[in-house]
Amino acid sequence: MSDTTSLDEQFYGSVTVGERGQIVIPAEARKKYNIHPGDKILVIGHPTGNGLILFKIDELRRISSFLMSGLEKIESQMTDEKD
Repeated sequence: MSDTTSLDEQFYGSVTVGERGQIVIPAEARKKYNIHPGDKILVIGHPTGNGLILFKIDELRRISSFLMSGLEKIESQMTDEKD
């Protein structure tokens, strides 16, 4: 969430957990985040232990790749500074 994004812009409503533990992601959120039937979604516990975070698996792969690339550059710079 950027500094200019308000909580109202990120709130998509509430959902009810069905008998089988299923929820329906609101249509507006599915549209904004390009979520389609058959997409794989990871459900991760929030670090505070008070909620859940949902990620499209492809998006998490993209974020992980970005972070690993940045880490490799930082490690390379640290090695260069030691020499």
